[in-house]
Amino acid sequence: MPPQVKSHSKTAINSAQNKANDKANGDKIDGWVPQSEHDLPTQQSVIRTLAYLWPYIWPKDRRDLQRRVFVAALFLVFAKVITAATPFFFKHATDALAGITTGLPLFTLPPLMLIFAFIVGRILISGFNQLRDALFARVGQHAVRKLALETFNHMHQLSLRFHLERRTGGLSRLIERGTKGIESIVRFTVLSTMPVIIEFTLYLGIFAYYFGLAYVVVIAITVSTYSIFTIKTSDWRTKIRRDMNQADTTANSKAVDALLNFETVKYFGNESSEALRFDQSMARYEAAATKTWTSLGWLNFGQALIFSFGMLACMILSAKAVQNGSQTIGDFVMLHVFLMQLAQPLGFIGAVYREIRQALTDIESMFQLLAIPPEVSDKDDAPNLVVRGGHIKFDNVWFHYHAHRSILKGISFDVPAGQTVAIVGPTGAGKSTISRLLLRFYDVTSGSVSIDGQDIQDITQDSLRSALGVVPQDTVLFNDTIGYNIHYGDLQASPAAVEHAAKYAQIDKF
Repeated sequence: MPPQVKSHSKTAINSAQNKANDKANGDKIDGWVPQSEHDLPTQQSVIRTLAYLWPYIWPKDRRDLQRRVFVAALFLVFAKVITAATPFFFKHATDALAGITTGLPLFTLPPLMLIFAFIVGRILISGFNQLRDALFARVGQHAVRKLALETFNHMHQLSLRFHLERRTGGLSRLIERGTKGIESIVRFTVLSTMPVIIEFTLYLGIFAYYFGLAYVVVIAITVSTYSIFTIKTSDWRTKIRRDMNQADTTANSKAVDALLNFETVKYFGNESSEALRFDQSMARYEAAATKTWTSLGWLNFGQALIFSFGMLACMILSAKAVQNGSQTIGDFVMLHVFLMQLAQPLGFIGAVYREIRQALTDIESMFQLLAIPPEVSDKDDAPNLVVRGGHIKFDNVWFHYHAHRSILKGISFDVPAGQTVAIVGPTGAGKSTISRLLLRFYDVTSGSVSIDGQDIQDITQDSLRSALGVVPQDTVLFNDTIGYNIHYGDLQASPAAVEHAAKYAQIDKF
């Protein structure tokens, strides 16, 4: 039945609608965990994600961060050039120790000096890499901060329907993983992808010039096979990681729900039941996590096997060249050093791809959250509410949470300025719904709600809510001091005003 509207001597807008009924209203957003392998990030989604993140990596309004990115890129290039040069010092040191001389002026130094130059080169490589990371740290953290703030603000712009349907633990875990995923993508794309490209380009040129086309072919086959194996295996592991994330989200949601409803669990003595539900979720997480680590072992072993065969082929070619006199012992050693150095960026290909794919898996839910449009939004150039007396009018208001279940059916009533009204009715009749429509937590399906002749859909939400005071039946407090919670009603209030409010409420003594 519809709620009855009666006049009373004191305000008594009842907000005691059952929470279970509230959660039944609206479509369930199941934690935004994708459910099928078709939702795996594609190459297009990777490019789209990177395009979305680029303004945060290269912010137009932050010249200081742009300079950091530029200088970090220079240090990156310096490090890779030195990396490509150091094996030559090792080669000529080896030839000098073997009694083989070279006509190149730079490499006619004594063997100990060449070894010293090799070590200095390694130190410079580490130094430039660390400087690069240090310079880029602020850029990456700035991107994480801006996106985290954007997500936080967006959540507060979403409607009450969304927040009544939320799973607190699962939502917080999704945002946590998404934030970490953003940091991973920002760092790995800039600090790992670019170095790998530069290093491969340098090495291919060196191999073609000093060793011949056969070595380039072997390396190309090795890198191609390695990359294809890594991509295919990582895609397989991404599905497993998705299952693990879903199990983790479910387990965390159940744990947080049980803790938030601690008293209810105790009332009915259902501790063992809650523990069993949590353990069942953790069992699914255990199985998925075990598969994740097992698949990682197979991936690492396969990568090592592929690269070892490529290294074996190159070393055999070089050994034969040394035997027939076309290469020196130093060339053989230099080739080995190059291959060992090549293993590092080659390893980064797998690591970068895995991290980016896993980070995309982690942040895609966060992006889905950002893509949810606010159900209630202000019109362009909406004016502020002008309160002249406080006359509230509901005019033929219809409203439903679900299209097949109307809550309010043509409700009309007036609350004249200075009068008090109580709304009574059974559970589910729409009492709380009326107060939420007045606060514009939802927009009416049809009809209108006005204050002093101003339709609340035509004014700003901030001005509307700042003019209304609400005293809910269930007391909700932030996990902070009593003073903070009192001050929250007016953040501009002075400490004296907060103390006065505490005394007025008779809670100042304790």
